[in-house]
Amino acid sequence: MNRIFQFLFLTTFVGCNTAPKHNATVSSTVKGLQKGTAYLQKFKDTTYITVDSLSIKGTEFFILGCELLEPEVLYLSLSNEPTAERIEFFASEGNTTINTSLKRFVYDAKIEGNVQQKLLNDYRANLTRFKNKQLELIEASLNAQRTSNNQDVISTKNEMEVNLKRQYLYSINYAVSNNDNEVAPYIALSDVYDANPKYLDTVYNSLTPKIAASKYGAILKDYIEKIKLN
Repeated sequence: MNRIFQFLFLTTFVGCNTAPKHNATVSSTVKGLQKGTAYLQKFKDTTYITVDSLSIKGTEFFILGCELLEPEVLYLSLSNEPTAERIEFFASEGNTTINTSLKRFVYDAKIEGNVQQKLLNDYRANLTRFKNKQLELIEASLNAQRTSNNQDVISTKNEMEVNLKRQYLYSINYAVSNNDNEVAPYIALSDVYDANPKYLDTVYNSLTPKIAASKYGAILKDYIEKIKLN
């Protein structure tokens, strides 16, 4: 009963923020949270912009919301500082659920939401193995340098380059395979922005007309044109 009452109370409390102008909401439970302020933010022009916030006291559960014209990446944070920890998620009309802990805010985050978020979850999970491999190789390289083992230094350097290329190819292939979803241009912009322009072209040219005209599709097009001029 307490949980139900808590939910009804919070829904009423933030009702003026979530309806009718908010078509996208995020409901979150942060284990260990007792008080503070929760922020829902967008990223624009190198700056995090708060679109909704809520002062919290005596509860781990809260709801935030905003108006979205199309699916877009948003950020959940417990601080408005530029260097604060932020949970990234793909929002759209409807509700996204984020459960995490105060102690490991980003690491423990479990996100359930729309199809864009499901694709992003799958992508990030597979990307982790490449990143973990890279960390292992970096450690091996440092150990080789400490022992002045030049052969191992060269070997691990080559392995790191191969692993990074595989990571980029995975990202590009995932984007192309999901060319009918907003996650495709977003992956190109966030994870392979420094790749050879021809690979970015491959992603952009694969996009369906709807996705090419979307927010991230348009940004990707402008970005490709810009780097080709340099």
